[in-house]
Amino acid sequence: MKNKFLILLPLLWLFFYACTSKKSIDYMQNIEDVALEASAKNAKSTIQPNDQLVILVTAKDMDVVRPFNQNFSSGQILQFSLPSSNTPTQNQTTTQGPTYVVDAQGNIEFPVLGKINTENKTTEELKEILKKELATYVLNPQVSVKNTNYKVTVLGEVNKPGTYYIPDAQTTLLGAIGLAGDLTIYGKRNDILVLRNIDGVITKERIDLSKADFINSPYFYLKQNDVIVVSPNDTKQKVSRLDPNAGIYISVASIVVTILALIFKN
Repeated sequence: MKNKFLILLPLLWLFFYACTSKKSIDYMQNIEDVALEASAKNAKSTIQPNDQLVILVTAKDMDVVRPFNQNFSSGQILQFSLPSSNTPTQNQTTTQGPTYVVDAQGNIEFPVLGKINTENKTTEELKEILKKELATYVLNPQVSVKNTNYKVTVLGEVNKPGTYYIPDAQTTLLGAIGLAGDLTIYGKRNDILVLRNIDGVITKERIDLSKADFINSPYFYLKQNDVIVVSPNDTKQKVSRLDPNAGIYISVASIVVTILALIFKN
């Protein structure tokens, strides 16, 4: 009997090894912390280095503002495609104006005016600064500033998690989930976490997509650098507890049991 018990010990070890704890296997256990970090990193809605700004100066007499729109003609249209799109032609937006890339020091080189610092400024603030500077040369100038680096991040149980740039700077929670390929079959429709930075404070809101009233939430329309996290349902959590090699262990155990049965039979 003792010998039989010693032979069965490896089988018991294989069984318990195959079923590890949820904490050690579930890769979603710290997803909220990861999302908080991602939201904090891209927290500010101010202009950042490497942002691409489309700036167009207009006035009653367009010839007067031509020097401030260098390398740009009124018929020129710039197109930006949303990354990870399955149908690029349907996900393109258009905007007009010269493009300026913000350097590491937060500056752009603007025609005639020279170096303009954008550090810690929103697009609205930059627009007012440019209007004030341009007023020296142009009567009642109008300035349009658009940040084409507007982005949101979608994590968790979606088919295509990642960061998505929104050229027209406007999207909804459903729109972002659509860009990410919709929820997987394991995604919790009633537990969508939205993280948002408001004046340096990260706020969290959980949205239930199964209820129609979520469209009235202030989180229905997303803001720049929002982070959306789709939690896994119970089925996914149960599956994640199993070692991916559990099938191999069970097969090996079955072979061992068969061999032992033959040995004891004889």
